[in-house]
Amino acid sequence: MAARGLAMAGDKSPWGNTGKGDEPGDDSPGADRGAGGGDGPRNPWLPGGGEPGKRRSASIEDIFKNRGPEGPRRAGGGPGGPTFRLPERPGGKSWMPVILGAVAAIWLVVTSIHFVQPGEQAVVTWVGGKYSDTLDSGTNWTAPWPIQMVEKENVTQIRSEEIPGTNTEKLILTADQNLVDLSYLIRWNISDLALYKYQLSDPRNALLEIGEAAMRAAVARKSLDTVLTGEGRADIEQDVRQRMQARLDAYRSGITVQGIEINKTDPPGRVEEAFKDVSSAQQDADAAINRARAVAQQLLARAQGDASEFNNIYAEYRLAPEVTRRRLYYETMESILSKTDKTIVESGNVLPYLPLPELKQRSQAQPPRPQGE
Repeated sequence: MAARGLAMAGDKSPWGNTGKGDEPGDDSPGADRGAGGGDGPRNPWLPGGGEPGKRRSASIEDIFKNRGPEGPRRAGGGPGGPTFRLPERPGGKSWMPVILGAVAAIWLVVTSIHFVQPGEQAVVTWVGGKYSDTLDSGTNWTAPWPIQMVEKENVTQIRSEEIPGTNTEKLILTADQNLVDLSYLIRWNISDLALYKYQLSDPRNALLEIGEAAMRAAVARKSLDTVLTGEGRADIEQDVRQRMQARLDAYRSGITVQGIEINKTDPPGRVEEAFKDVSSAQQDADAAINRARAVAQQLLARAQGDASEFNNIYAEYRLAPEVTRRRLYYETMESILSKTDKTIVESGNVLPYLPLPELKQRSQAQPPRPQGE
């Protein structure tokens, strides 16, 4: 059985040819059957589907000549119509090199020219992120992307950071061992873009931490009353700004602190009512002290005026003692008698006592009579 199978395999190949008709030009019956005249299947690699008389080896050009991305093309072009071809230049040359050159030139110009706006700066980095240069405002040239990359930043913009955030309590210890809930605002801008980008890993976070440390150090030198009443706020703000700028310059951060503004100084929430009572009592005490000072100033001014008047009278008395004495007597009697409602007239034709002021008061109290009565 095994020998019979080998014999059958040797007599006829899978392509319908015998061993004798494998070479080109073989006129044996096996060759005709392999070409399409026999009972076996046709050779798919032969042009024309294995028609007689056209047997030859297929080349790569024959296989891919009429094939596209979508499959075999039709005689007139692609699967659905004619094939698109670029127009040729005079002399039979292609336009493809010219188009590629134009695209490369546009890419070179667009990625090499950089317009930096006023108030901005830009840092230039090589491939891999290595720092190269800093560009000022205006028109600047660099190597094309991705050889060099440019990153712009506004360096004149005043930025602000609020510490702590909204509805967050920040307790700071004062010099008299009390706690105060304090919030403040940091205004800053970029002074050196290269240092800001590459010196610190997180410059904004460093700014916040330095600001908090400086604020705690400044408040720790003030008493609670000074911080709450606002008398020492200007000193605290100036102290914090100086401390922050010194530390940022030591770190070479490229940041300039423009100012510190304290927004809120309140007692802790758990003892806020007690602090309000203390503050109210302090305000009442301050009001009483101010009233006492006002009265003292009035009394002092009056005493100083009386002393000055006495000195003037004494100087006149030294010049004319009798005239001055009589004038003082008349002024004293006038000031005393002006306060009494009795009048004494020394004459024999009238009553010894005539209550003129009372009669005058009665006449003023009675309503006027009508003229017809």
